[in-house]
Amino acid sequence: MKVPFVDLGAQYQSIKTEIDQAIARVITETAFIGGKYVEQFEREFAELYGVKHCIPVANGTDSLYILMKMLGIGPGDEVITVANSWISSSETISQTGAKPVFVDIDPDYYSINEALIEAAVSDKTKAIIPVHLQGQVCNMEAIMEVAARYDVPVIEDCAQSHFSEFRGARAGTIGKAASFSFYPGKNLGAYGDAGCILTNDDELALKCRMYARHGALKKHQHQMEGINSRLDGLQAAVLSAKLPHILHWTAQRIENAAKYDSRLSAIKEIVIPKVRPETRHTYHLYVIRTERRDELAAYLKEKGIETAVHYPVALPNMEAYQYLGHHRDDFPVASSYQHTILSLPMYPELTGEQIGYVCDMISAFFRQ
Repeated sequence: MKVPFVDLGAQYQSIKTEIDQAIARVITETAFIGGKYVEQFEREFAELYGVKHCIPVANGTDSLYILMKMLGIGPGDEVITVANSWISSSETISQTGAKPVFVDIDPDYYSINEALIEAAVSDKTKAIIPVHLQGQVCNMEAIMEVAARYDVPVIEDCAQSHFSEFRGARAGTIGKAASFSFYPGKNLGAYGDAGCILTNDDELALKCRMYARHGALKKHQHQMEGINSRLDGLQAAVLSAKLPHILHWTAQRIENAAKYDSRLSAIKEIVIPKVRPETRHTYHLYVIRTERRDELAAYLKEKGIETAVHYPVALPNMEAYQYLGHHRDDFPVASSYQHTILSLPMYPELTGEQIGYVCDMISAFFRQ
């Protein structure tokens, strides 16, 4: 049996007519940049998500950069973020001229350790960027308390947490604003790069929208220097076609995670994902830990099962951040876990038979 890590082809086949028609409409009307399909998606996503403003942009990385720029973050400033994430979470800080300040991860939930954030705050801190990693929301109550004490905004990185929840509030609706990625493999994914900003702040929304369009809301009327970061019509149409299915797909991910849990919980050599109380984990990733990670991954590959590592090197341990002078011991949990975490196949179309096969092969490996 073959079990891919993600099967975007299976998802396409399940809604092929809707996708094909959406793409055909855009091509027929040559609505490639801006226009009604982009406007339609931003209205639909904001309404379904329950926020006032959705600002579509070219990708999730841009959304973080744009937010920080429009919050006035620049040279001499510091922004706090997590030690284990994709580099977008930190490189965008550097791109504004500010300095990324890393915080170690929670040993149970793999996201930023909220108890360590306050110690990282300085008089140069201008924002906190928690990353809701793997589909699980950080303890936003604790983060917002620290942010309020020091009067700094919170930008939620929701690239992996579409429609996740913390105490009834959706990821991205708790802080000042939120960054979303619609990269093809995300829970809601386009067929190319795509992203958006969500916020309930009218002034911030206007600034972000303007900055992403060369600093102008109307062509040739530039009120500032901006950048070119636009969601294209084809990606918007694909996202609109997928949007009516996202809540069902999310429920399927949660069901699949429960199937993994029931089969893998008895294997003492691995640690299955722990769900934070009062959260709705949407399982962009299903991540286990084992001291024999590399051996297990190689064995599963031989058996036709694709896995991945998110992420093999903690951010402060990367060559790109050597200039900060960190040592691995500064981030003991993230540095340790980079050798033990393993992401198993996870997507809505994953069948019970496939999950059973993955679990059987994991069991077989540890019985050897």
